[in-house]
Amino acid sequence: MDEVVEMLYSFTVMIDEVLTQKVGEKKLKKYSRWIILVLTSLTLFFLYNWKHLGFTYEFEDFLPKGNSEADFFADYRDRFSSDNDFILLAIEREAGIFEENFLKDIEKISDDLKGARYVEQVVSLTTLKEFRLLPGGVAVQIPYLHLDSLRLDKDSARIFSHPELVNRFIASDAKSLCIFLKHRDYIGKEKCDTMVADIRTILSGYNFDQIRLTGRAVGQQYYVKKMQNEMMLFVSLSVVLVILFLFIAFRSVWGILLPQVVLFGALIWVIGAMGLFREPINVLLIVLPSIMFVVAMSDVIHMVSKYIDNLREGIEKIPAIKNTMKEIGMATLLTSVTTAVGFATLFLIGIRPIQVFGIYTALGVLLAFLLTFFVLPVLFLFTRTPKVVRESKYNTPVWFGFLSKCFRYTLTYRKWIPAGFLIFGLVAVYGISKIETNNYLMDDISEDTPMKQDFNYLDQHYGGVRPFELAIVLVDSTASFWDKEVLIEIQQIEEYLELEYGVGRINSLPSMLKVANRSLHAGQKDWYRLPESNRELNRVRRMITAKGDELLAMLIDSSGRMTRISGGIPDWGNKIVTEKNKKLLDFIRREVDTTRIRPVITGTAHLLDVNMRTLSASMMQGLVLASAIIALLMGVLYRSFSMVVIALIPNIFPLLFIGGIMGFLGVDLKITTAIVFTIAFGIAVDDTIHFLSKFKLELNKGKKTLEALRVTYVSTGKAIILTTLILSSGFLMLLFSDFEGTFIMGLLVSLSLVFAVIADLLLLPVLIVFFFRKK
Repeated sequence: MDEVVEMLYSFTVMIDEVLTQKVGEKKLKKYSRWIILVLTSLTLFFLYNWKHLGFTYEFEDFLPKGNSEADFFADYRDRFSSDNDFILLAIEREAGIFEENFLKDIEKISDDLKGARYVEQVVSLTTLKEFRLLPGGVAVQIPYLHLDSLRLDKDSARIFSHPELVNRFIASDAKSLCIFLKHRDYIGKEKCDTMVADIRTILSGYNFDQIRLTGRAVGQQYYVKKMQNEMMLFVSLSVVLVILFLFIAFRSVWGILLPQVVLFGALIWVIGAMGLFREPINVLLIVLPSIMFVVAMSDVIHMVSKYIDNLREGIEKIPAIKNTMKEIGMATLLTSVTTAVGFATLFLIGIRPIQVFGIYTALGVLLAFLLTFFVLPVLFLFTRTPKVVRESKYNTPVWFGFLSKCFRYTLTYRKWIPAGFLIFGLVAVYGISKIETNNYLMDDISEDTPMKQDFNYLDQHYGGVRPFELAIVLVDSTASFWDKEVLIEIQQIEEYLELEYGVGRINSLPSMLKVANRSLHAGQKDWYRLPESNRELNRVRRMITAKGDELLAMLIDSSGRMTRISGGIPDWGNKIVTEKNKKLLDFIRREVDTTRIRPVITGTAHLLDVNMRTLSASMMQGLVLASAIIALLMGVLYRSFSMVVIALIPNIFPLLFIGGIMGFLGVDLKITTAIVFTIAFGIAVDDTIHFLSKFKLELNKGKKTLEALRVTYVSTGKAIILTTLILSSGFLMLLFSDFEGTFIMGLLVSLSLVFAVIADLLLLPVLIVFFFRKK
């Protein structure tokens, strides 16, 4: 650590000597060689750590931590098991499933799947048997399906008379069967991939009309593979985009190659840091390369543009480098810090993937600044004067005339511009009022992908893939779940869930008792109900316990004080589920004796919904914090409250703009759209800072306010427009994503940045004219 501190101190001394003209060209080149050596060593170190990099899509990472509901669910899972570690396998036969050869294949598959690694239980119609108590007390087990074509008609009639089977193990149209696979709880990606590979290998040996596979392990594998493909796509598109814009901006090989040393160096460093700390890339971080390229480009463009402008003014190379570092260094530092602050405030959102995204993107922005500040001047020193300077040294750039006209237009209509922005802002606020918080389990996958189609099929035919969990806690210390009164209370909740809420595949103590009661009466469907007397209840209880403790352990915890009602629901989305939960709780308050039992909604999907409902509040906290820090920086820089206000106002309107678009277009607030506001604010404020920093420099030269503003507008306007085009185009690359959230993120951030540059070139100068007073 001491060596690092000493190295940083040496760099500080070196920079001070360079910028205060205390070092000549010979010593400057010596310093530069040391910089190259140190940075090259660090780059190789970070590149080495790429080998530790991985990809992840852990559903658990999106759940809240440390609140009462999260703690309750952790205890609930310890008492029972995971509610999300299963796979549903639907196998279709368009002509109907009651065909002997087809069912024999299902039986064989069910047996084979038991051998797949990490699979603990396989249940299908071909493995299920019905317990019967015959006259004389003889207990027998009868298969639901006899693989004999002569008996299938009778079997089918019996199966469809059993409500616990339909839309759980067989579709109501009898055109598909569902095989339930329970796998080991909480296994990671590598084991999930191994298990899914085993399952697909087994299925590949059969020829069915359609095979549909869903579950956490299957979804995780799909997401990770898609993430890897999209990250490669975004890196490739970013490289093409960077080369294109650098060529347009500087029209030379020099202007293309030098900045890319910084861009790729920053990317290598930040991804290497992730590998160093063993932080895998999540679904949000696939856009990190794109963000790194376009954000780093902003720093590079401003520095290279200023260096070229100095050379065009006839300044020699070394003074031009020093002047560039002095004039652009502080502004670039401020923009990097503010952008990093914007991303870092995402840590306030209690969702780990967002927090990791914010931390490493903020780190990447700061690393990009360091490389820009140290590497570019060194490259300027050791390379020839760029061709674009030599050819146009004495020519007036086209940009000068264009920006001069824009400045005159802005001053001419300075009274109307604020009014226009105000009207626009009010319309946007109305649009924001229409935004709703909502999310789905399969949020980011488009409807035409096979994965989503399989998911929708299971949703439609088998009670829903989204887990539903309701814990029931005994409140009365003298009561038991085997008391008839308690069972009746639980049963009425179950009936509400099935008939009103829409829960399918229900597992509960009353449903188990109803099946067992029917078995005790020779399978007669009229006896599919709770036992009516304590004597009958005790008989049923003895029959269930005679089969072993495994069945009861799934429904009653070891203390005997908590049971569960579990099932599945379609992926309705947070908004609909929240409304259904409110109605369920109203029903419980009205109809259930809560002095006996206390029902508690829980489960992984429920906790995800809880996290989403706190998203908007967390996002606002982050924006307020980012605004406060940026205001503090502006206050320190200008020592003027009016300048703080002037700096913040133009950057509020882009946020109103994208909020209004979301509201009018019906874009829901969720993980991928919530972070758009923070990204947009953190990046958009950069142009404002560059503008105000240049304005301050011109004032310090003794210019009057309007003259300093005109020079700032014309000289900084080109870099602002170029960087905005690059940033917007970079985020527009995300439109190529198959993830809907990534697509929306790219579109909204791009639009916000375009509006931000309009605000900086129209509203910001007007605010300066009206409110800034030179001291």
